[in-house]
Amino acid sequence: MGDLRADEPTEVLDVLGRVCPYPLVLTKKKLEKMEKDTLLKVLCDAPASAEDSIPKYAEKQGFGFDSVKVEDKGHWELYIKKTK
Repeated sequence: MGDLRADEPTEVLDVLGRVCPYPLVLTKKKLEKMEKDTLLKVLCDAPASAEDSIPKYAEKQGFGFDSVKVEDKGHWELYIKKTK
């Protein structure tokens, strides 16, 4: 699928300060409203959501997924490509 971080996201979802399960719930709701072949960038600082629940959800749905931890800011940038 390539490096999703290189593409301009269609939408950005900020869930900073939210604890599990809200980042996953809000990500799911956002993706439901988005069109096929669009890219969502999620800003998340909840480790369980960024490293476990959201990647597993994206994989289960067959969506493209990429992430990067922004060490100096203490959060992750998650890139999810809605493919269906």
